[in-house]
Parts: sequence; C-alpha cells; structure tokens
Amino acid sequence: MTRLVEPMGLLTGPAAFHALRQGHALPLQGGDIAFTFVRLVEDGEDLGVGPIGQVPEDWHDALHAIAERPAPFAGLQADRPLVMGVVNVTPDSFSDGGRHFDPQRAIAAGHAMLEAGADILDIGGESTRPGAGAVAVEDEIARVLPVVRELAKAAPVSIDTRHAATMDAALDAGAEIVNDVSALRHDPAALTLVAKSHAPVILMHMPGDDPGTMQSLAQYDDVALEVAGFLRDRIATCEALGIARGRIAIDPGIGFGKTIAHNLALIERLPLLAALGCRVVLGASRKRFIGTLSGVEEAGARVPGSIAAALAGAARGASVLRVHDVAQTVQALSVWRACVAGRAPE
Repeated sequence: MTRLVEPMGLLTGPAAFHALRQGHALPLQGGDIAFTFVRLVEDGEDLGVGPIGQVPEDWHDALHAIAERPAPFAGLQADRPLVMGVVNVTPDSFSDGGRHFDPQRAIAAGHAMLEAGADILDIGGESTRPGAGAVAVEDEIARVLPVVRELAKAAPVSIDTRHAATMDAALDAGAEIVNDVSALRHDPAALTLVAKSHAPVILMHMPGDDPGTMQSLAQYDDVALEVAGFLRDRIATCEALGIARGRIAIDPGIGFGKTIAHNLALIERLPLLAALGCRVVLGASRKRFIGTLSGVEEAGARVPGSIAAALAGAARGASVLRVHDVAQTVQALSVWRACVAGRAPE
C-alpha cells in the first residue's frame, strides 16, 4: 500500500500564525507556510480533500511528518528559500548561447552571482535542453574542472551531471553537491559513488534518462502524482544504499519531458513534493514555457517571467530556486518575504 498526502489551503504571514496557534493548520516542512487542508491518495486513488482536523488517525504519522523541518541540505541555512546560480560551461546552452563556455568567463560569472547573493553555484558541462546531444565524459570533465576547482574556493558548488566519472572528478576538485537530471539512473555507477562519497544529491524527475528523447515521453494521467511517486521511489532506493534523507533534495524537472500544462500543474502542486520529507529544488528559470506564456522568444529576455515562476514556487514550499538571474531573484525574494511577513527584516 502506498500513500501520499498533498498539503492544500496554504497560508502565510499573520493568517498562518493564528491558524497554527489555534490548531487549524500545520507548518509545511516546519517553515513559515501553513497548510489547512490535505488531499489523501492511497494506491493512486484520490480519497478526497478535507481539513487537517478530520484526517483519519491511521494517517496521522504521515500528516505530522510533513510538519517536521528536514535537515539542512548540504549544511546550508533553511529559514528562507536559497538561490542556486546556474553556470553553464557549454557551447550550446539554451539560456545563454554558450556565453560562459570559456572557463575564465564562467568563473567570472560565478563570482558575480556570489556577489549578487547566490547561496550555491550549479556548474554543468553538458546541455540537457530538449533534443540536446550527448557529450563525451572526457569533454564534460575538461569543461567543468577548472571552473569547479576555482569557484569551490568561494562557495558551495553543485556539479550538474549524469555521469559518475564527472561526479567523482568534480567532487575531488571541491564540489560538494551532485545534481543529476536522471536521478542517478543514467549511469549504473552513480548511485554507489554518491553513497560512498557522502555528498548531498539532487534527484530530478525526467521520463527516461535521455534529454534527447524526453519530450516524446511527456504523457501522464496525473503529472503531480506520478512525479511524486517517482521521486518517492528514488528516495527509497537511495536510502536503501545508505544515502540518508537529509542528504537528498528533489526536483520536479520543469521542462524535462513536460508540456506547459504539466509545468504549471507541478508548480501549483509543489507542496505534494514537500510532503516527501526532502528539500524541494525548483528550476524554471528562462525555460520555454515561460517564453510561450509571455510571448518572449529570447531566453535571456525572460527574466520577469522567471522571477514570477520562482516566487510562485517559493510560496508553495520550494527550498532552493535554481536561476540564471541571481541579482534580480534575490531582490524579488527579499521584497516577497517582507510582504508575506508584513514587516521589514530585522
């Protein structure tokens, strides 16, 4: 029997405080967002939506687990959404057209992101845009190592790769986190390597394990439930190999084998992923669905739409926002948090 609890009826600010105080709500992952209703799903069957006070007793453990604050991911603070700056060391990135392919330019871009307020830098040497071709592991390693080695001196670095050899080389060069779009499925050696390395890992949902074919697999009956079920199973696989849940973050894979409708549904129902007990990473920045919704063709001009998606994710429990435009996102988050709290930061 498999069960999922989907938090609903979200509240923030004074309304959340009073609902929590009066027992009408529970905190989402122990944070400032409260939820007042839940949807119960058992073996894929929707059992309906109701207030938290009417949840059957045999669901209470699952319900209250959602209210617990997960361990700080990668030792980073957990009292606000973190900003992960994207550094693509590729000649064919969808977001910047290869602007940071030169290692020195990539390093300079990473330092600029840190000055703008990034908490983590995510460095990748293989484009995973829809239809992207594979990159030889040797080429990927050659691209990322100089950048990882330098930027890891200044901040926590995540290595964005599907390949165990690249993970190993990057971790040895100072990277602290593994970010795998295939959720450690593409390379048979990846699971064991991550388990032995003790590095935190980000598991992302993607149908199949090849970005070149993922869009042909964008078929779901209920995308949120299916993505949550997939990630729940990957968490269980990792835990069985000794990767503690506190070392795991999860990513719904916006744009990876998803239509616009799927992307919007996943952002709207992000609390369902938070209910799995891991930090949630959201990477919607500059993606095609933002351009389609806003009528903006050029990826680099999708900053306002990207910020809107990031704030929507933060309001639904995203712990880490993976973005290209760090300064703008940090500013938007600062204002958003003050508005939600109803007061300026102390």
